Amino acid sequence: MAQGTVQVTHTGTSRWRRRTGEYASLTAALEAAADGDILTVAPGTYRENLVVDRAVTLLGQEGAAGSVRIAPPEGVPLAVRASAQVQGLHIEGQDAAVPAVLVEDGTPELTGLRIVTRSAAGIEVRGGGRPTVRACTVDNPAGVGIAVVDGGGGIFEECEVIAAGQSGVAVRGGGRPRLDRCRVHHAAGAGLSVTGDHSSLEALGCEIYEIKGSGVQIASRAAAVLTDCAVHRVTGNGVTLDTDAVLTLADCRVHDVPENAVDLRSRSVLTLTRSEVARFGRNGLSVWDPGTRVDAHRCEIHDGTGDYPAVWVSDGATAVLEGCRVHDVPDALCVLDRGSRADVVDSDLSQVRNIAVSVSGGATAELDNCRISGAGRGAWFRDHGSGGTLANCTIDAAQTGVIVTKGADPLIERTTVTSPTEAGFYVSAGGRGTFQGCRVTGSEGYGFHIIDGCRSTLRKCRTERCARGGFEFAQAGADGEGAVVEECSSDESTQLGSPAAATAPPAPATQTAGLLGGVPSPRSTTPAAPEAAPEPAPETRPADTVLADLDALVGLASVKREVRALTDMIEVGRRRQEAGLKAASVRRHLVFTGSPGTGKTTVARLYGEILAALGVLDRGHLVEVSRVDLVGEHIGSTAIRTQEAFDRARGGVLFIDEAYALSPEDSGRDFGREAIDTLVKLMEDHREAVVVIVAGYTTEMERFLSVNPGVASRFSRTITFSDYDPDELLRIVEQQADEHEYRLGPGTGEALHKYFTALPKGPAFGNGRTARQTFEAMVERHAGRVAQLSAPGTEELTLLYPEDLPALP
Repeated sequence: MAQGTVQVTHTGTSRWRRRTGEYASLTAALEAAADGDILTVAPGTYRENLVVDRAVTLLGQEGAAGSVRIAPPEGVPLAVRASAQVQGLHIEGQDAAVPAVLVEDGTPELTGLRIVTRSAAGIEVRGGGRPTVRACTVDNPAGVGIAVVDGGGGIFEECEVIAAGQSGVAVRGGGRPRLDRCRVHHAAGAGLSVTGDHSSLEALGCEIYEIKGSGVQIASRAAAVLTDCAVHRVTGNGVTLDTDAVLTLADCRVHDVPENAVDLRSRSVLTLTRSEVARFGRNGLSVWDPGTRVDAHRCEIHDGTGDYPAVWVSDGATAVLEGCRVHDVPDALCVLDRGSRADVVDSDLSQVRNIAVSVSGGATAELDNCRISGAGRGAWFRDHGSGGTLANCTIDAAQTGVIVTKGADPLIERTTVTSPTEAGFYVSAGGRGTFQGCRVTGSEGYGFHIIDGCRSTLRKCRTERCARGGFEFAQAGADGEGAVVEECSSDESTQLGSPAAATAPPAPATQTAGLLGGVPSPRSTTPAAPEAAPEPAPETRPADTVLADLDALVGLASVKREVRALTDMIEVGRRRQEAGLKAASVRRHLVFTGSPGTGKTTVARLYGEILAALGVLDRGHLVEVSRVDLVGEHIGSTAIRTQEAFDRARGGVLFIDEAYALSPEDSGRDFGREAIDTLVKLMEDHREAVVVIVAGYTTEMERFLSVNPGVASRFSRTITFSDYDPDELLRIVEQQADEHEYRLGPGTGEALHKYFTALPKGPAFGNGRTARQTFEAMVERHAGRVAQLSAPGTEELTLLYPEDLPALP
């Protein structure tokens, strides 16, 4: 029954049939109407199933919103099969097996409809239907909000899906709708779902949010283009592509997503232009499987909230980033598995808590004209088969600029590393790599640190102002081969590699000299002599001689007392054993705390020599490692690395610098704890073979010792290295000057004392390292001054004056 009447207005010229008038039901009015007629519906509830199969205009009478309700007890409330106009109706459906509004044919215009239903779909377009739907709302907590299926299409302008029990908008079976300035929210499935061959969707200026699933889901050879759209506050991925899906995002924003912002698999292809990806819980871009590809141009990816890389490429997938910015993330780019590849051009990776670029499992990364800043590690090529190229890149303020390990073999060209805290370029564990025209400036550690006899090649590389030395190489490997150095230089010396290196076959490099010493030249190319017997261990110096070296160090009075007390305990214990008496058990493992540059490494080296002189250790050599040497990237690999480092230190001292880095405060999935647990067990099982010294800042080391109950019990005592005072820093400069045949001119000592008193003592202050760097800066300024003299005498060449001091930072 109808509650109200329907006014039908005849707009044609034919008079042969009476159509103008009032009808008791919509069905009767529609039967009487012809193309072009206007049906004005009075307020009321019409429990009828309307079928509009003529090009009429169906208007809800002006009044309160929802005053004309179409609410049949079952079936489709409104079916449109012609190019009609329907406006201002409130549609209610109760049948979960059918849609509330069904468009099957024609190009109707649906305007201002409010659909509150529990149907299979709020609006469904199928077959030949090509409607224009404007300013309509759909509230359907039982099914799909808008469904376009079986070849249907249409334009949806300023529409809103308020709620959906399944997908907000679902396109399948070749459907091809366009959404313009629509909003889809509070859907229990995907916000936008496009699946199947020939299915596609175009969205412009749309917003998808508050979705219990993926914001946008494209699958099974479907395609979509989204322009100026926003996807946010979803419980699944922001965007999911699967099985040959194709998606273009332009000027879009995907943010506040707990899972992956964008996830691609199974040969899907994404083109991302001028878009922003932010505040994602897992990966910003997650790209999997052979044939899967993402091309990102001028995009910004930032503020990862979890513990995952911003861009993840694996299982043979490809990612291209051009002109992009990735910042404030745990890791920026992770490429793994053979066949996986990332090409990054003219992009910025900054404020990366862990690793900016990680390449492993045989993957490839190509970076050209990129800038990395504020990262824990710049680029890490991890294992055999992993490689690629860094060309024309800069890496600033990273702990280590480039790391190459376990047989990885990248090409690094014209790349500059500035102000690393550990090393500019670090190669270990059989890593290789070719470094051409690279530069390191202002390293707090080494410029190039090549260990374990790794076969890296360095050509025309340069280091400047590196605190521990420009180039550091381990002895050649067991096969007699090591790093190759050609035409490299350092501000520590004016000498370059041997000119013969340019024409003769390259040969392994030898150990560098210290401050202001020469850069290592390649070994002679004379044919090698027959292999000789292994070289015997160096002769152990007497304990008194080593202790004298300890006493000669500037400052460190309390440290010297502690070391002598330990030495006396060990020596007396040895003599008691020789006399047949019980000797007190002395735990030889130590904790060194204090600021950088206070002599911890030097004292550790002397301590090892003392224990060797007393017969406690076989060799007394020092093996220095840090987190990067011990912590692996996969479960189980950390234990292997820690075991290898421990084995290298057998008979000597294992010195772990910045040991607190093994237990970061926000550990998450960190493998540092595995290194600590392995170390504790090795110290117990092989307590006589190795002395372990852990070092770092005082507060951080206290936290480190509390991480594992077994850690603190393994160390006998903590020795604190106090900061040098200005008098002691002055003495270090005087020693440096004497060693390199310089002298302090009149007033220079007083000026240095005032300089060190006024020098800021912040976290970057390097104590003894700062004193050495100050001396180096004075030598450089002295050279610039004296070079202007036509015939300088001995005094001019040796005297350093107050004007040679660098400016205070």
